[in-house]
Amino acid sequence: MNRIIRIAAALALTASLATAAFAASISGEVKKIDEGAGKITLKHGPAKNLGMEEPMTMVYRVKDPALLKQVKVGDKVTFEAEEAPAGYTVTKMEKAK
Repeated sequence: MNRIIRIAAALALTASLATAAFAASISGEVKKIDEGAGKITLKHGPAKNLGMEEPMTMVYRVKDPALLKQVKVGDKVTFEAEEAPAGYTVTKMEKAK
């Protein structure tokens, strides 16, 4: 019985993490790229996982500078970001389809 409870808890945790990851995807548009500083300016809709309820334009750091080489100003993107001690950081980004 204990094993069944552990398996059920693990499945519930996995499902909640998958939902959180899906909900973290934000749609936006590239407004500016600063490769030297490792930053990107994105105009985007609400980012509830970051506590942003309204659309806005904001400067983000990027976790991996290679992300900046994959996009150009004007591109529509989907991205994931997290709040870090140094500010908001884009952790994943790809061109929107």
